[in-house]
Amino acid sequence: MIRIATEADLPAIVAIYNAAVPGRMATADTEPVTVESRRAWFTGHSPDRHPLWVDEREGEVVGWLSLGTFYNRPAWDITAEVSVYVTPAHQRHGVAVGLLENALAEAPALGLRALIGIIFGHNDPSLALFRRFGFEDWGLMPRVTELDNVERDVVFVGRRVEGA
Repeated sequence: MIRIATEADLPAIVAIYNAAVPGRMATADTEPVTVESRRAWFTGHSPDRHPLWVDEREGEVVGWLSLGTFYNRPAWDITAEVSVYVTPAHQRHGVAVGLLENALAEAPALGLRALIGIIFGHNDPSLALFRRFGFEDWGLMPRVTELDNVERDVVFVGRRVEGA
């Protein structure tokens, strides 16, 4: 069941995010974050503009997707950044697919016309997921991040939203 996240979901959201930190594929954080450090980020999401959805299965939050401000200037209001994370036990079980389908369906009603993903160049599974949904490579930033003394590329993928 995909639904808007509540504050009670924040510990699960943080746990899912933190599970991605050691893999060095999905986040630029190099250490786990705390629930308290993510509280302002959570409250910055609003269901009517930049939602944060969770996928709940059998009472457990197994994944989440957020639409966030891409660039905090009024002209960018038609664009949102997409972030999606899934608990390791539920990866490759359709969770991210369902969340992304939901976001694409809901985006026009939110006034969005473009969605952007910012993905490490070595994160082939995430790049494949977004490309499967028609996201195209909109930019490459070569060797702009460093994880464990390895410089990494960042790929911007984007897609226009239908019906907006």
